Amino acid sequence: MSNDRLARVLSLILLVPGVLHFVAPKPFDSIVPDELPGEPRAWTHASGAAEIALGAAVLAPRTRRRAAGLAAALFVAVFPANVNMIRLWVNQSAAMKWLAWGRLPLQIPLIGLALAVRRGAPISPGASRSGSATPGTGAPSSVCRRGRRRPPR
Repeated sequence: MSNDRLARVLSLILLVPGVLHFVAPKPFDSIVPDELPGEPRAWTHASGAAEIALGAAVLAPRTRRRAAGLAAALFVAVFPANVNMIRLWVNQSAAMKWLAWGRLPLQIPLIGLALAVRRGAPISPGASRSGSATPGTGAPSSVCRRGRRRPPR
């Protein structure tokens, strides 16, 4: 599958729940760990805004690399809320418990998808990889973008 298609899939995975954080916030409020400071609704809105912003940024090739990396970090960051859901749903029906437990292993392919999109994304103009420019000067080093040594001039 092409990186553009993977980016669109990742974008949908971020945008749909991101919008739901605002349209129907109560289920998200209920899984915010009590240990976090502040009101659960603030965390719900903050995570929803982050998902919407990253979902949009993943669509643009210029911001895709950074947004996909941040999406992977977001998937790791929301893991405690998914663990908290299991803790809170201990008295729920078997189906609800399966849903809560099923979310945990789903984080792994989501992180993998975000990292795959990041790896396949173009490097933005002006962005530098480690070793692609002489520090502080912006001058090219002896390593080209693909990591191969440039021939001496």
